[in-house]
Amino acid sequence: MAVFALAACAPTPQAATPAPVKVSSEAADTAEHQQQFARWVEDFRNSARTAGIDEATLHSAFDKVSWLPRVIALDRSQPEFTRSVWDYLDTALAAPRMARGREQLLQLRAQADAAAKRYGVPPEVLIAIWGMESDYGHNVGDIPTIDALATLGFEGRRADWARTQLLSALRILQNHDIERAQMVGSWAGAMGQTQFLPSNFLAYAVDADGDGRRDLWGSVPDVLASTANFLARSGWQAGQPWGQEVRLPQGFDHARADPALRQTAAQWMGEGVRAMDGTRLPALAESTLVLPAGARGPAFLVGPNFRVLLRYNNAISYGLAVSLLAQQLQGGAGVQAAWPRDLQMLTRSQLLALQAALNAHGFDSGTPDGMMGPSTQRGIRSYQRSLGLPADGYPSQELLRRLQ
Repeated sequence: MAVFALAACAPTPQAATPAPVKVSSEAADTAEHQQQFARWVEDFRNSARTAGIDEATLHSAFDKVSWLPRVIALDRSQPEFTRSVWDYLDTALAAPRMARGREQLLQLRAQADAAAKRYGVPPEVLIAIWGMESDYGHNVGDIPTIDALATLGFEGRRADWARTQLLSALRILQNHDIERAQMVGSWAGAMGQTQFLPSNFLAYAVDADGDGRRDLWGSVPDVLASTANFLARSGWQAGQPWGQEVRLPQGFDHARADPALRQTAAQWMGEGVRAMDGTRLPALAESTLVLPAGARGPAFLVGPNFRVLLRYNNAISYGLAVSLLAQQLQGGAGVQAAWPRDLQMLTRSQLLALQAALNAHGFDSGTPDGMMGPSTQRGIRSYQRSLGLPADGYPSQELLRRLQ
């Protein structure tokens, strides 16, 4: 454990006592934080010992642990500007990433096929997640996981969650899957080439190369198999597509693009929904329509496997990025309909203003928080219907101007 001690036992000098050192308020605050952090770590060490963590692991983890102010800053940051789905996909599906994905698929075909055969997840999906999470292993993060989680646990905003993840990280060290110095990742504790949280590592990581360790930092077979195991145990349905871009009929009620509305692809076809080339839709059960850019943008019919991808990152843009990257690695098409690139995304403060205005006009959008969720979408749809507009639930600048 890092010890932050004051020199209190030095002999008293016989010469004139020197003037006291002036310590800035910022430095004093930092010293106090360090002392409090050291006490927190000692308390956690005792709790971990009671939970079965051995002394060797505790020494390895905590003897040189550091409080990382950078982690707190990143945890508290709330970007004012959000990114449009088309901007996100432009980066995610850029030509260099696509080319590297094809190269990796060729080079690692045997390992990817082995994971696919065992868990039922297509090789292209595994390569796509790998590419999205760490650029095929080139960027796994550089923040020590133990330090990051100890900092988050000490800071307190997500203390219970961080303590759980930290204890899981200690169990990984105790199992000798990785050494403390190599256990690095994101500021939030996600680790390895496909960014597993420690609890997910314990639950889903596998030793595919047979070396006795589950190594998501240096073993590509372990990375691919562990990712496939995560998806399979999260409900992945072998042989089922993620979904498909679709064309909506004239006059379609865009309010039906609701995550809560699930029905078979045959039922959607009965409403006039078609594949982009006019052919039949894949046989998807419990499929939903997704309009990531509102009524003016592309439409997608997605099934259960798409929702499994959201277990990795619960953002529609992420799910689309993985799905479309995998689809194109298989030789399929990208998005065919045009994105409404003239639309400007609302900032968080503008979305907060939109929510407040909706509530003020009697269109309940829940408690204003600057975050888009089901309540806000329902409020927007109600307002759009009152104006005779397509009720797609999309928060646009035009809608905000009308409300104000």
